[in-house]
Amino acid sequence: MIPVADPHAQYLSHRAEIDQAIAAAIGGNRYILGPQTQAFEHEFAAYIGVRYGVGVGSGTEALHLALRACEIGSGDEVITVAHTAVATVAAIEQAGATPVLIDIDPITYTIDPKLIEAAITARTKAIIPVHLYGGAADLKPIIDLARRFNLKLIEDCAQAHGAMYHGQRVGSWGDVACFSFYPTKNLGAIGDGGLIATNDPNIYERLILLRTYGWRERYVSEIAGWNSRLDELQAAILRVKLRHLDADNSLRRKLASIYNKMLYDIEAVTLPCESLDTEHIYHLYVIRHPQRDDLAKYLRDHDIGTAIHYPVPIHLQPAYRGRLGDYGLLPQTEKAAREILSLPIYPELDESAIATVARTIREFAR
Repeated sequence: MIPVADPHAQYLSHRAEIDQAIAAAIGGNRYILGPQTQAFEHEFAAYIGVRYGVGVGSGTEALHLALRACEIGSGDEVITVAHTAVATVAAIEQAGATPVLIDIDPITYTIDPKLIEAAITARTKAIIPVHLYGGAADLKPIIDLARRFNLKLIEDCAQAHGAMYHGQRVGSWGDVACFSFYPTKNLGAIGDGGLIATNDPNIYERLILLRTYGWRERYVSEIAGWNSRLDELQAAILRVKLRHLDADNSLRRKLASIYNKMLYDIEAVTLPCESLDTEHIYHLYVIRHPQRDDLAKYLRDHDIGTAIHYPVPIHLQPAYRGRLGDYGLLPQTEKAAREILSLPIYPELDESAIATVARTIREFAR
């Protein structure tokens, strides 16, 4: 079987360093908010190019606490997309705000900047562009809108660790940015984890309080807060993997280019697109095919794993259908959900496996 992702293979690639880091963290006798977490926060913030990093329990909690730190809550609206992990919308609702969902650009699968202004109301307080599949949303027009309407820009970078936009890493453009370290991410923990990045000292101070019950002084809640902390073991593992992230991303880009060369001439297959002003880091390699379900079954029957990111847009899911507002159709979102397919990609995947995947897709297309 060729899996669509293989986090265990990445562990094996860096096993000696990771095992040593785990042993050091356990031996350090500080398991919550200790030196490993503090060091990782500093190192990851420096990598992204911002002043502050705040480690939290997951990417979902990163989004939730980022919204709270921006003082967004009940009665407020947040513009984002339906073509994303449900975590994006769940976090908005956890903060007490209302998600306003708009359509995507059909090429990048990210929020269509041309549709944002029409969705802005007197209650709008923030925009959350989702950098999807390892590619960047088109941020410059979104930043212009955010400034013109005095809105917070919160980047959802859960799939974009190291991706570039106009020569600058995503996560360094907005008021605040949120990362997930779920095991299959380009920078993945061996468990859950997340981080919030910002240049704003006031947002940073609120985040420090919010992630631990609102404590500045232990056991005294200055504000109402939560419990969402990146633990020392995950921080130690992530520090090791961060040192290899650029090299691993380069391998992903190389594998994507091999896929492109092997699949470009199959008429029914639409390949991922990378604009000239971005650097895609291929968290996922996503193609489109009008007979997606049949293709996925054919690949599965030939021991090739695939996935769909994401099969049901959030506004059409049972938990959300009809209660987030009357958006009408989101045609690009809904069409993409019927056609997209994620093929196997991870740094340890070898070229022969890609050749097998490509050959099998070509056989299906005959």
